[in-house]
Amino acid sequence: MTQNIEGKVVVITGASSGLGEATARHLAAQGAKLVLGARRLDRLQALARELGLGDGAVVQTDVTDAAQVKALVDAAVAQHGRVDVLLNNAGLMPHSPLERGLIDDWNRMIDVNLRGVLYGIAAALPHMKAQKSGHIINVSSVAAYKVRPGSAVYAATKAAVRMLSEGLRQEVKPYNIRTTIVSPGAVQSELPQSVTQADVATGIQQFYESTAIPADSFARVVAFAISQPEEVDINEILFRPTAQEL
Repeated sequence: MTQNIEGKVVVITGASSGLGEATARHLAAQGAKLVLGARRLDRLQALARELGLGDGAVVQTDVTDAAQVKALVDAAVAQHGRVDVLLNNAGLMPHSPLERGLIDDWNRMIDVNLRGVLYGIAAALPHMKAQKSGHIINVSSVAAYKVRPGSAVYAATKAAVRMLSEGLRQEVKPYNIRTTIVSPGAVQSELPQSVTQADVATGIQQFYESTAIPADSFARVVAFAISQPEEVDINEILFRPTAQEL
């Protein structure tokens, strides 16, 4: 189904792997005009070549740097004259018990998972206000609804994304801008690789190997939200593998 996707200019952060890469593939097949951002430029360029995208379709982007996120969104506008969808997808999940005091990991999650989303909003919102249209999709997590031992900081950042997104939804109504929060459970991605504690990483890796569903499941959810008629605003989607209890 390509209704309301074909021809739309879509910017994706964290597009070099996992959920972002799968979404890029899915939307490209449906005729979207993509501009992809991530830190690993070589992987972005390889993906762009595979999808037949132009030279301006990739921008090396660290979402912890507001200027780089702005440059990514501005590149989409420079190339296509507008930005229709921003998918704030980049994220990290270095779980650990709070008692270990891994402050660097905590700060990385806050910088990427929360500040990165804020920087995306700051970059896209002026263009979307001027257009009087647009769609901002922020990636949260089932962890925003259910916290478990070892996931406190990650869950806090993802809960913050939910609150931020709901506030954004209310503020952008005068500009005809849509907002969606996508909260996945265990979906195949590189998130488990961001865990820095060996004992924690082993448990998470085993859980993902036994439970996680393909990244394309996330891509289909994003496409569902984008493809709705312009008067329909899908605000929140929470989904899990059928086998996932929590």
